[in-house]
Amino acid sequence: MPAHKILVINPNTTSAMTDALKPLINGLKYENTTFTFYTAPSGVPSINNEDDAAVSLNGCSPSLLPYLPTHDAFLVCCYSKHPLVDHLRESLATVGLQHKPVTGIFEASVSSALQSIGMHERFGIVSTGSQWQGILNDAVYAYLGSASSSRFTDTATTGLDADQLHKAPKEELETRMKDATKSLLAAGARAICLGCAGMAGMDEIVRKACVEEFGEMEGKKIVIVDGVIAGAIWLDGMLRATRQ
Repeated sequence: MPAHKILVINPNTTSAMTDALKPLINGLKYENTTFTFYTAPSGVPSINNEDDAAVSLNGCSPSLLPYLPTHDAFLVCCYSKHPLVDHLRESLATVGLQHKPVTGIFEASVSSALQSIGMHERFGIVSTGSQWQGILNDAVYAYLGSASSSRFTDTATTGLDADQLHKAPKEELETRMKDATKSLLAAGARAICLGCAGMAGMDEIVRKACVEEFGEMEGKKIVIVDGVIAGAIWLDGMLRATRQ
């Protein structure tokens, strides 16, 4: 099987966030897939709203052009309906490389959540600042094609922006993450999506909340989806399934 190269894109300028993604993706241990990690050279240190997302697009899109012919797939690591996803697809199509798959971690995690639970079960999202509740809810409705889908509970937020996640005291972070998770569980969620690339590796906190809420046996049945891992797995699968 031919080797594949996937570009993992952090569209903000904080290299520490990029570094936090590496052990997650490298932990997948794909033998025939190489991951390259990219941090935006300019733009914003943290994407906290749709305006920041637009600025980050302008900050990184020109420097991504040389990667289009050298990589086979592209993962945008911002948990939003980030404009870079469509921009990359359009840029690839312009140079005749439209067969190369692109996804964002938002799209990958929602799809994975839906495929991991029953047809009549629901999922929710734990995210960062309160502004993301409306933004992500709208993004989910657009992705599902309905503003009244019974498959989605809500987005619950911690009140901490992405750049604050790793600066907050551990006890405060855990309390905020657990409270957000438990509100989704109470609303019927049976899958929880980590709604920020900066939450990479924080699934253990969410699992603790599930166990506290339902007990050891039932709490471990709740599906927890890390969009970074979901996106990497989906892209690798697409490359294997659609050989060019």
